[in-house]
Amino acid sequence: MTDIRVRNATRADIERISEFQQAMALETEGRKLDSTVSTQGIIAIFDDPRKGFYIVAVADAGSAAQVVASLMITYEWSDWNNANHWWIQSVYVDAAWRRKGVYRTMYDHILGMTRDRSDICSIRLYVERTNTTAQQTYKSLGMSHSHYDMYEIDLSGH
Repeated sequence: MTDIRVRNATRADIERISEFQQAMALETEGRKLDSTVSTQGIIAIFDDPRKGFYIVAVADAGSAAQVVASLMITYEWSDWNNANHWWIQSVYVDAAWRRKGVYRTMYDHILGMTRDRSDICSIRLYVERTNTTAQQTYKSLGMSHSHYDMYEIDLSGH
């Protein structure tokens, strides 16, 4: 039996998180990320915790422990609520570990972190419209589709 435990990521996890981000971009959007840029983006979170933090899921199988999933939490201030929304981002579960409750374990961990904290008013995430598997997972955990749509302008080209 393999146990899954969740912990805050450390700098020792940066390479694995970077691998996950590259795999996710390829799987979900067909994009190949510049590994140097994405790794620098991950390091930026560790250098400035005001940006957010990562958690990882570790599978303990006997004597071997392996990071099998990661996600990032970022913050959005809500003046309406005088509290932060926590955004779940960059979720990736290793393909061999999907549909085994890994994300649920991570989600439960995040919920536990928010208990008894008045400075967090909600947990949010966005998902690709076509990723119905992920949408069903989020719904099964009690999340609901919000009444907001997301708009953006890509400024990476200037």
